[in-house]
Amino acid sequence: MAALAPLALAACVIEQPGTPIPAEQTCGAEGLQGLVGQYRSVLASMTFKGPVRVIEPGMAVTMDYNATRLNVELDGAGKITRLTCG
Repeated sequence: MAALAPLALAACVIEQPGTPIPAEQTCGAEGLQGLVGQYRSVLASMTFKGPVRVIEPGMAVTMDYNATRLNVELDGAGKITRLTCG
């Protein structure tokens, strides 16, 4: 049990002043939530400041994290269900 104590303490992180902008804000997903429910075709007429990954149902995606990448998740009908950074 004593060997696990440092691990338990490592999980407690206190946010310090000057902490970087949360990932939700670095790719612009927060400002694009109005796209939820629209068809993916709306994306063709848009420009984005960073990379965009469109994720279809059942599609394999890498687990690498990129705070500037916009992830656009679609449902089976091609409608946008979720926008996140990563």
